[in-house]
Amino acid sequence: MSSIVAHYREVRAALDAAAREALRDPSEIELLAVSKTFPAEAVRELYDAGVRKFGESRIPELAEKAAALPDDIEWHLIGRLQSNKARKAVQLARVIHSVDSLPLLERLDRIAGEEGKHPRILLEVNVSGEESKAGVPLRELEPLARRAADCANLDFAGFMTMAPADAEPVKIAAIFELLTLTRDDLERKLGRRLPLLSMGMSGDFEIAARHGSTLVRVGTLIFGAR
Repeated sequence: MSSIVAHYREVRAALDAAAREALRDPSEIELLAVSKTFPAEAVRELYDAGVRKFGESRIPELAEKAAALPDDIEWHLIGRLQSNKARKAVQLARVIHSVDSLPLLERLDRIAGEEGKHPRILLEVNVSGEESKAGVPLRELEPLARRAADCANLDFAGFMTMAPADAEPVKIAAIFELLTLTRDDLERKLGRRLPLLSMGMSGDFEIAARHGSTLVRVGTLIFGAR
């Protein structure tokens, strides 16, 4: 077994344990292997072990890997998306985590219709209120969520957030819990399920698993330091 596969399985085991501590079913939480900056060969090691979900941050790197690897990989775009790269994102990614404005949402919807695609999208939310963080402020989230729910060519599936890297665990937990509660409230208001909560990375995925995440994005603990 390669070290990458071993690390993936260690993270999966820790994720499952954290879910059980919170009396959650571990199968409710997906593990996304974030392969940014690592070569296609590293992705192939996990692919050969049965892993199919991978995350990338940049469109050029995603395009290069998608061309070199099997078609049944489910690519997730997790990095900030510039509007001029929206078409490539629609063509390559099955899930786009970082929709953070009405213009980008509407552009993706139009392009998806032109391309005959129907990608899943998540609205990126700046729960912590940090100026350095991307994402929609909580106070502006409901109008954008209502518009996303009306997009004919996009599958609006939920939300993504990032906690501050240097925050105490109790603050990280509060951020994840707040987005979970916000999601629940918007499900009631919109009358639809929003099943994906993309919360948690290498440093805080166990906290995320205990506080509502349904998808964690882990790179360093699987592939190694960048």
